[in-house]
Amino acid sequence: MTSAVQAQGYVKRMLELEGTTWGNLTNALEGIERRYGIPYWTLNNLRTGRAKTVEAGLFKRLQRAYYDHCERQISRLQHELEIEKARDANDLDADLLAQVQSLAEKVKEAKGRVG
Repeated sequence: MTSAVQAQGYVKRMLELEGTTWGNLTNALEGIERRYGIPYWTLNNLRTGRAKTVEAGLFKRLQRAYYDHCERQISRLQHELEIEKARDANDLDADLLAQVQSLAEKVKEAKGRVG
């Protein structure tokens, strides 16, 4: 798999995590641009498959952005589970929270390997 195809996958998954639909695609791309400093048109060209190559530095930035995006989603899930646990102290919620925390650690390690 080429780095351009992998980069396209990162962009598409970040957009999916944003809950992107046709109506808010521009807003989602602009949000990713603001958060991670990756130009809108670079993201869009990767998304659509127009970009055939990706410079190594950009590829690493996309990887870091993707892992950061995952961390943000995990953080939201942790927060929701903590709220639910506080409501009724259900054992299932505690187990889910532990699993999510384990996942958060794995994503943090992966992000650290990107550098």
